[in-house]
Amino acid sequence: MGSSLEHERPSCTLDEEKSSLPSKNWDRPIDVFVEDEDHQIRYKTLSWQFVSFLMIAEIVSNGMLSLPNALAVVGIVPGVILIVFMGIFGLFTAKLLIDFKLNHPEVHNMGDAGYIMFGPIGREILSAGTIIFAIFSTGSELLSGQLALSTLSDQGLCSMLLVGIFALVTLLIALPRTLDRLSWMGVVSAVTITISGIVAMAAAGANPAPGRIITPTSTATFYEAFLAITNPVFAYAGHFMFFILISEMREPRDAMKAAWCLQSFATTFYAVFAIVMYVYIGNTVESPVYLSLPPKWAKATFGIALGNFLFSGGIYAHTSAKLVFIRFFRHSRHVYSHTLLGWSVWTALCVASVAAAFVFAVAVPIFSDLIGIPASLFAAWYTYGIAGFFWLHDTYHLEGGKAALRRRPVGTILALLTILAGAFICVAGTYVSIKLIAESYAAGLVGKPFTC
Repeated sequence: MGSSLEHERPSCTLDEEKSSLPSKNWDRPIDVFVEDEDHQIRYKTLSWQFVSFLMIAEIVSNGMLSLPNALAVVGIVPGVILIVFMGIFGLFTAKLLIDFKLNHPEVHNMGDAGYIMFGPIGREILSAGTIIFAIFSTGSELLSGQLALSTLSDQGLCSMLLVGIFALVTLLIALPRTLDRLSWMGVVSAVTITISGIVAMAAAGANPAPGRIITPTSTATFYEAFLAITNPVFAYAGHFMFFILISEMREPRDAMKAAWCLQSFATTFYAVFAIVMYVYIGNTVESPVYLSLPPKWAKATFGIALGNFLFSGGIYAHTSAKLVFIRFFRHSRHVYSHTLLGWSVWTALCVASVAAAFVFAVAVPIFSDLIGIPASLFAAWYTYGIAGFFWLHDTYHLEGGKAALRRRPVGTILALLTILAGAFICVAGTYVSIKLIAESYAAGLVGKPFTC
C-alpha cells in the first residue's frame, strides 16, 4: 500500500491539485514553516534520529506498565500476539500518515489533515480531539508522577500536593517554543524508561512470586478481555503527534526511518517486558506492574522512570499548545520572532494545558478510568483508522479518481479494513470505558475530588 504514494507529487497539474483540495490550502506558503536565515526562531531543525527518541519517549511511557496485567487477563499467548500485531499495524499506519504529510507539507496537525479531507468541520473535530487527548495524556502522566513520588516518600505527602509539584516541572519542560530544545531531554527520557524497565525485569527475576500461576490462554468475557487489551492497543497511541514532529524535521522524507526505529524498539521492548514481568509474577500482577515488586525495587524503578513521566507530560502539553498557537499565528512574525504577544500567548497556552490536566487529575476521582473515553474516541482514529482515509483521499485526488482505486484493489481493501479497525476500537473502547466507570460508581469505589 504505502509504496504507491511517492514522496514527490504525482504527475497531475497544479490546477488539478487545486481543484481537488480546499482552496484555502493554496492561499499560504506550501510548507507550514518557512525557512529564513533572518528568523529569530527556526523550526525545521530536527534530525530523524532525534525524532526517533522523541517518539520513543512519548510512546514508551506509563502505558507499558499495564501490559503484564493484560497478559494475566487474556493469557500470555494471545496477549503477546496482540502486542506484536499492534506494533506492526502501528508501523503500517505510520507509513500512510507520513506519506500524507509528504504529499501535503502544509499539514501541521490532525486538524489540518481534517480540513483537507473533510472541510472546516473536520478541522474543528480533529483539532479539538488532539487537544483533548493531549491534555488527558498530560493528566495521566501527572498521576503516574504522583504515584511514583508517593511510592518514593512512602505515602508521606498529600497526593494533590505531589501532583501540583509534578505539574510545575512539567510546565517548565513544555515551555520551549521549538522541539529541538526538547530533543536532548527526549534522549534522556527514552533512556530512563528503558533502564527502568530493565531494572524491573531484573528485580522480578530475582524476586519471583511464590506459587505463581501463568495462564497460556484465558476464558475472559468480551468486556474483561477488551478492557485488558486496551492497554496494548493504546500503548502505541502516539500518532496524533507525528504531523507536528515531522513539521519540524530538517528532512521530512526521513520520517519513516524514525517510525521504523520507534516501532521496532517499542514492539520488541513491550513484548519482552510484558513476558518477563508476567512469567515471574504471574496472575497476581498489578497495574502498574512496579507495584508488584518488593518496596525497594518499586522505589528504584519508579525513581528512574520519573524523568520519562515528566518529559512525556511536557511534550503532550507542548503539543496541545503548539496546535493552537500555530492556528492563531501561522506564517506571522509572532511565530518566527521573539515578540511580546507571541511569547505571552505561547506561555498562556502552555499554562492552560498543564492547568487543565492538573484539574482533571485532582478534581475528577474517576480520571484514570475516564481517560479511556478520549483514547477510544480520538486515539483509536489517530493511530489506526484515519490512516485509511489518508490513503483513499490521496489515491483518489492525486492518482486519478475512482479509476485509481479500482487499479489498486489490495490497497483499497486494506485502507477500508484499517478504517473499520479504527471504528471497532473506538466503539468497543468507549463501551468498556463507560461500563467501567458505571461499575466503579455502583461499587462505591469513586473517591472525592481535591483530596489527599
